[in-house]
Amino acid sequence: MIDPPAHAHARALRVPRAAGRGTQPALADTVGGPALAGTVDGHAEFAGGDKAVRPLVEMVVPVYNEAHVLAASIRRLHEHLRTFPVPARIVIANNASTDHTADVARALAADLPGVMLLDLPVKGRGRALRAAWTDSPADVLAYMDVDLSTDLAALLPLVAPLLSGHSDLAIGTRLARTSRVERGLQRELISRTYNRILRYSLGARFSDAQCGFKAIRADAARQLLPQVRDEAWFFDTELLVLAQRSGLRIHEVPVDWVDDPDSRVDVVQTAKDDLRGIARLIGGTRVPSFLAIGVISTLVYAVLYLVLRGPLSPAGANAAALAITAIGNTQANRHLTFKVRGRDDLGRHHLQGSMVFLLTLAVSTGALGALHWLWGSPPRPVELGVLIAANLFATVVRYLALRNWVFAGERPARRASTVQLLLGTLGRGRTGGHHA
Repeated sequence: MIDPPAHAHARALRVPRAAGRGTQPALADTVGGPALAGTVDGHAEFAGGDKAVRPLVEMVVPVYNEAHVLAASIRRLHEHLRTFPVPARIVIANNASTDHTADVARALAADLPGVMLLDLPVKGRGRALRAAWTDSPADVLAYMDVDLSTDLAALLPLVAPLLSGHSDLAIGTRLARTSRVERGLQRELISRTYNRILRYSLGARFSDAQCGFKAIRADAARQLLPQVRDEAWFFDTELLVLAQRSGLRIHEVPVDWVDDPDSRVDVVQTAKDDLRGIARLIGGTRVPSFLAIGVISTLVYAVLYLVLRGPLSPAGANAAALAITAIGNTQANRHLTFKVRGRDDLGRHHLQGSMVFLLTLAVSTGALGALHWLWGSPPRPVELGVLIAANLFATVVRYLALRNWVFAGERPARRASTVQLLLGTLGRGRTGGHHA
């Protein structure tokens, strides 16, 4: 716990500097607060009072040229953590600053118990978080922006579900109804637009990917970090998307948030990088499989329509061809795109798939009716072309419906109640004996 024992002194910790991506940069020579003493399960542990206490929560603060605000922010965060119910420490992750940020951070580490400096030679918020989290001894790894835009009262609600084991990740959200946010209209529109893009393009079920206030369990971080490729601002979004795809539980905390007018973020460049990141993640989604099945279904539909158009009316041939292909399309996507095996929920999936089929039928029938109203008796190739165009639009709707409704699935259950696990965690934290 960040609460300085009377006898604590700073001690130097030297770690050889390693080069290259994915390596742990050297920690600054001065490590503040309780001296490092011995190890627990191979991790460095803090000396607190008469017993060695390992931090259960690590709060990383990434900084770049923030010498003018760093001291006040870290001291305020440090004072808040003194009242925390579990052992915690602060890691200042210096992102290759060119001002006196490293000097200020080093002085803070020497002065404040439980404050450390991680000095990186290369910029990148994602790179800083990866480096800090990879070798951390803590069970819960969190970070927040140095401007402390988020009210610190939300910190315990952020980490408590992770300490208890109820959730795997937790994020602050500025977009909840109960959040209190002060920021300009431009930033509000950009934030809401970006999160809408994530929802519609990647199926994101979390509400605010960009809030600089997040936490993750160490075991979840070890699972996800090797998969995250971005080293900059898109790191957060990619981590959350991969967590959702892995079936991990993401907890959201409404926050009180005040915009920092001195933000160093290049909005235009960040937006470009984010769009490139979204495009990369789309390539790794279920979309290619769904599109391949869609192409085959469309070809089968076209053949069936032409065969049935003789004995049936245009509307009848369209309905029959769609009905036949809809059954095969739903089953193929169930097995190949969404990886659902066995007969569990098979009937429900096909029932919901038939409801999606009715929507597709309505779109194509409406397009066909409009064509005949405008043309009278159009050639069959024209009928088929209009129907295929209508079905392309319906395909987008079908994919969204299958992903977000038919095959949305259930989130995994947890093994015990939040209260039971949190109480157990707090009890172990006071004796320094817990490690997940």
